[in-house]
Amino acid sequence: MALMTGKQYRDSLNDGREVYIDGEKVKNVADHPAFKPIVDVKARMYDLNHEEKYADKVKTVLPDGEEICRGYKTPETKEDLAAIRTYVETVLDDLGGVVYRVGDETIGEMWSLYDAQDKLNEIDPAYARNIKYHVDRVAREDLFHVSANTDPKGDRSKLFSGKDGGTLLHVVEENDKGIVVKGAKFETAAAYAHQAFVKPTILDWEAGQEAMAPFACGFICDMGSPGLKHICRSSLGAGKNPEDYPVSTKFEEIDTLLIFDNVLIPWENVLFHRSLQSAAYIRSTLHRYSAFNYTLRVLRRADYLLGAALLNVEQTGLTKLQAVKEKIAQLITYREGINAHLTAAVANAERSPGGLMMPNQSLLYTGRIFALTNFPAMAHLTRELVGGQLAVTPDTTTMSDPAIIDYIDRYYSVGEWSAEDRGKLLYFARDLLNSSYAGHKVTFELFAQSPPFAQYMAAYSSFDAEPMRDLVRKAANLNPKTSLTV
Repeated sequence: MALMTGKQYRDSLNDGREVYIDGEKVKNVADHPAFKPIVDVKARMYDLNHEEKYADKVKTVLPDGEEICRGYKTPETKEDLAAIRTYVETVLDDLGGVVYRVGDETIGEMWSLYDAQDKLNEIDPAYARNIKYHVDRVAREDLFHVSANTDPKGDRSKLFSGKDGGTLLHVVEENDKGIVVKGAKFETAAAYAHQAFVKPTILDWEAGQEAMAPFACGFICDMGSPGLKHICRSSLGAGKNPEDYPVSTKFEEIDTLLIFDNVLIPWENVLFHRSLQSAAYIRSTLHRYSAFNYTLRVLRRADYLLGAALLNVEQTGLTKLQAVKEKIAQLITYREGINAHLTAAVANAERSPGGLMMPNQSLLYTGRIFALTNFPAMAHLTRELVGGQLAVTPDTTTMSDPAIIDYIDRYYSVGEWSAEDRGKLLYFARDLLNSSYAGHKVTFELFAQSPPFAQYMAAYSSFDAEPMRDLVRKAANLNPKTSLTV
């Protein structure tokens, strides 16, 4: 086993997987125009691991001497967590943009289940062995691993009460080879990934063990499995001029409706089965690690907001105005607020139940909420600073027309900024802020790591409020017997 190359990754996708998009069945995912740009991005990530200049940042060595991607190394120390951050930032720096579903963040969801080995052993020792094997296998085989979570939204009052399985993924058969599952899941990047960690999203298991057991399963599924169908949404960047849309034509990540049409999951890939306890545990701890890599990406998005705003106001001298400086300061505060949460989450990292080192959970979850809830306002503030030309500037074909280029040069050039560079900056800002891709990303980020209410519940559950209660008990001279928490 060895670190994969970009070519090997591209070739590995030609495995007979059943992928549909825009009314056609895809013959080769790596070459299809809707997928090629993002496949090329992922291939570049694989090739980074083979470049000497990045070696100390993107690779590490297991105790037995095998080289693996740094993002796949289980964190055992604070230094490991810091190295994960360095890895993510190094990759994003090289790519020149932000990608979310590329493997390093989704492996963290398996680390969360790895932390539950004692619980899994109580149910069936095979499940604990399986999760250890798969955590190790992803690293050693350098697999692009995603996480299939989201269910198609049917009548959830029936689904969650066990009255109607409907579209909810569930086990329909057991045999000597494994379990057979039917249903559907949504997952970003599934069509060009190697495998997915599939698990339930149900929060309410009140219908009881007998009714809900078929839904309480978690497993690893190969994305080329027989019976698995990928039904993909249209690309928001396909067919557009990369000069006019430099972000969406390169970094569009395609979302997939995965149809499990009686798909066989081998027993060695089953991580839990008919276990409400395991299903509830993974939902409550799912983002224990992955929220760190995810929030790092929102930080990089904040960097792009700040950079686009600064360059646009500096070229016209508007930074001399106090009102403009105040708006820039707001963007700086937002950016540094995310950075502070991430930095402190590593500095105050905690030992997990499974013996790994996890980011401080309260700081991580509150940092995620801070980043996501403030992003729309910061994006709008950036629009104000970039100005109205964001909405009215012609595209490159018009700007470069020889018949009018003299006018473009006259009215778009300013100081040392040529009309061409001003156009490029405006196109980048437009794709970052105003395009279909930009709107999609705001919604994606809001739900990509569970809906807002669940994110708030994670922050509520991970915060230790007892010291604050104790402060007030002492300051107000309360009787401890009458102020115990329930």
